Amino acid sequence: MSTMDDELEELRKRRLAELQKQQQMQQMQQPDPQAAYQQEQAKAEMEAQKQAILRQILTPEARERLTTLKMSRPALGEQLELQLISLAQGGRLQSKIDDAQLKALLRRLQPKKRKTSITRI
Repeated sequence: MSTMDDELEELRKRRLAELQKQQQMQQMQQPDPQAAYQQEQAKAEMEAQKQAILRQILTPEARERLTTLKMSRPALGEQLELQLISLAQGGRLQSKIDDAQLKALLRRLQPKKRKTSITRI
């Protein structure tokens, strides 16, 4: 009987360790509300600063194009925003970027497309 009791006790210990590990993982995934609020606040502040910079360096038409681009292709829009901001902060922009200049930047950012054709035999 003692080996059964030992095995049962060992199983109980393993199960308790598993439950404690799961509980720790859940606590790590759910940070305290204060930290989440602060993180959200910082993210909103950075977004506001980014929009202010873009407002200064883009004409209204270019801003409209960028907004449309972000709705259709968020990753490309974000990449373009970051590039524009780095250009502005580096002092490499002499004037506001208009729609034509923004289109040219977009063409340079997008990878070259391969033309594929299918021929049937």
